Amino acid sequence: MSLRGHWYPMLGLEAASSGFTSMTALLIPIQGCDASLLLNNSDTIVSEKEAGGNINSARGFDVVDTMKAMLESACPATVSCADILAIAAEESVVLAGGPNWTVPLGRRDSTTASRDAANAFLPPPTLTLAQLRESFTNVSLNNNSDLVALSGAHTFGRAKCSTFRFRLYNFNNSGAPDPSLDATFLAALQQLCPQGGDGNVTTNLDVTTPDVFDSNYYSNLQANRGLLQTDQELFSTVGRMISSLLSTHSVLIKQLSLKALWSP
Repeated sequence: MSLRGHWYPMLGLEAASSGFTSMTALLIPIQGCDASLLLNNSDTIVSEKEAGGNINSARGFDVVDTMKAMLESACPATVSCADILAIAAEESVVLAGGPNWTVPLGRRDSTTASRDAANAFLPPPTLTLAQLRESFTNVSLNNNSDLVALSGAHTFGRAKCSTFRFRLYNFNNSGAPDPSLDATFLAALQQLCPQGGDGNVTTNLDVTTPDVFDSNYYSNLQANRGLLQTDQELFSTVGRMISSLLSTHSVLIKQLSLKALWSP
């Protein structure tokens, strides 16, 4: 039996696939891909796990712990947690139907964390396109092609009602829903997330193929079915680039694989 067929189900890698991609992406704006997100609270560390953009969102920590324990048993003090995350993210994309790529190794684990930096630099789902572009520029990413391509990681994953409910009832204090939302999609979201309801209820970022790594995230934006405001903002202004990515899915993979997200 193959490694993917035997070990990955045991480790829970398939179930946590979207979590690894998200977890790795969440590290980019903070201190780089150094696994600082894995550090727990201590006398000297204020964990990034409890930052606004991470709490009740980043997951898969137990699976990383299992993989690290197995590697330490086989080859102590050799493989960093940062490399584990990068490899797990690539393998998760493969398990979700996407392509594979070579993951450069040699990352070193951080011994510090910065919840303040996480709160400051992780973009919230309420940003305008201009603000999104600024946040990418601030971490030395291209605020056009990188922004659109890396947003494609929302091909899988979940979001809480609290991150998009403002679009459903009183968008920008208008007293009405976000006019960019497809009417059928809006009705479904209002049923899921009623006013005054539980803000921790979650739904899929990609309503079409939520557990598959494909280009349907972009197709959803074309149909005004982007869940987060920051998702739909992309199509409202840079629709031509999204259409290009739709027609050439490999462009998305190239953008993702060549970025600091996968590099030591």
